[in-house]
Amino acid sequence: MATVAIEATPAPLDQSHKKVIFASSLGTVFEWYDFYLYGSLAAIIAKQFFSALDPTSGFIFALLAFAAGFAVRPFGALVFGRIGDMIGRKYTFLVTIVIMGASTFLVGILPSYTTIGVAAPIILIGLRMLQGLALGGEYGGAATYVAEHAPMGKRGLYTSFIQTTATLGLFLSLLVILGCRFALGTEAFEDWGWRIPFLVSVVLLGVSVWIRLQLNESPVFQEMKDEGRLSKAPISESFFSKNGKIALLALLGATAGQAVVWYAGQFYSLFFLTQTLKIDGTTANLLVAGALVIGTPFFILFGWLSDKIGRKPIIMAGCLIAALTYFPLFKGLTHYGNPAMETAVATSPVVVVADPSTCNFQFDPVGKKVFTSSCDIAKAALAKAGVSYSNQDAPAGTIAQVRVGTTSVPAFEGTGMDSAAFKTKAEEFGKALKADLGTAGYPEKADPARVNKPMLLVLLSILVIYVTMVYGPIAAWLVELFPTQIRYTSMSLPYHIGNGWFGGFLPTIAFAMVVASGNIYQGLWYPIAIASMTLVIGTLFLPETKHVDIRD
Repeated sequence: MATVAIEATPAPLDQSHKKVIFASSLGTVFEWYDFYLYGSLAAIIAKQFFSALDPTSGFIFALLAFAAGFAVRPFGALVFGRIGDMIGRKYTFLVTIVIMGASTFLVGILPSYTTIGVAAPIILIGLRMLQGLALGGEYGGAATYVAEHAPMGKRGLYTSFIQTTATLGLFLSLLVILGCRFALGTEAFEDWGWRIPFLVSVVLLGVSVWIRLQLNESPVFQEMKDEGRLSKAPISESFFSKNGKIALLALLGATAGQAVVWYAGQFYSLFFLTQTLKIDGTTANLLVAGALVIGTPFFILFGWLSDKIGRKPIIMAGCLIAALTYFPLFKGLTHYGNPAMETAVATSPVVVVADPSTCNFQFDPVGKKVFTSSCDIAKAALAKAGVSYSNQDAPAGTIAQVRVGTTSVPAFEGTGMDSAAFKTKAEEFGKALKADLGTAGYPEKADPARVNKPMLLVLLSILVIYVTMVYGPIAAWLVELFPTQIRYTSMSLPYHIGNGWFGGFLPTIAFAMVVASGNIYQGLWYPIAIASMTLVIGTLFLPETKHVDIRD
């Protein structure tokens, strides 16, 4: 790690340095616009590219395609981090944004499953992986580039502007999606209009590339290059030396917890509103957008504050508060978002009575397993309806049944049935279950008249403020943990494993946990556990770095 320097009076940034920050931030806005665009349209994309599967499996596969981009992000961090440390910051993140932009645009013109068959989802997943690969080199470059321009004592403040871009990217994607929905109508939007947000991204790409072409190399990197101090093996120096310990601690004690708090507050909350509470998409998107408007200035506030009191205490506090309050906050979302569901759960609890040996974990990434047992059929139907349920063991060989309050609906054993007979029986079971759930007070959708929008906005804003606490200072902290020669590579990998794997798989893991347990809040245990781990490791083993001289 770099040596500690005596505090100097910060020099003001001139116009060229302000342009650097603006250009880096604008490019990163585009990066996150693409990322959130796919996430927000996952349900529609499932229908377009995974229509050969049942709705539940199709949605899971759409989330897996989303997660595929996260899976390759650490590899992008290695590839582009190495280039950035050997050739330069500017040219590396110019290449990454071109690759990322092309991948986004091509999704907008990709034919659906009904047009080209299985090639459609294969190409889609390939494009998501290419986008993720490029994104793996983008953030590290932007954060390093800005930090190496910022004066001593203001790195937290200036890098926090980059941190706002994730939220601004989400906000921009929501605005474009909502604008297209209003202009085209729901039917046309879901048929073909969903492509427009992907296609218009080419404008953002053009502006970002034009501005970045005008930038100069980072002065810190240029000085090191002129002095002949560039690293010849950034990867081995980053991870196969004493620096590797710092990288591991940065992952487990900083970025993993930051990632799950971020995704829980900005992405999983939207998923929870629309998929679990059945609040209409427009209302849910507007509420999240409103929370982002309220919360975004806090990125700057916590970045500035980290220059005063340190990066570590703010990020650790964010992890702690989030872990302690997620359950009451998400239960509050249910209370104010769909009170009829809350009442039905309390007065007429649903129980799946089944032989546990016939109940499978309904998560099959390769799509080879068919879930046809009576237990799987019952749970899939309830998951589709967004109904919380408990499980009760039954004797071996028992056909599963769904108990709704005082009534029961028997499922059926689908193993060995031909597809036509299975479909008929599934429809009959679905109608009977729907009728019983309706009688017990379970709503198909949240009643718009009973959705307490002001209180939902308050709760969502709190979740976003948690995000700003952990995310606002993280770039400065990561930059300051590693020496200049290997900074791009060293900070990029823990950041993208944290955000790409720990955070990126949150929606898929949480959804599968909910289906398996029947408890709509069960998925929250995942971010709580990871945030708690980061709190302990970060507090005990990572240093404070706000006074570090990053020129060494």
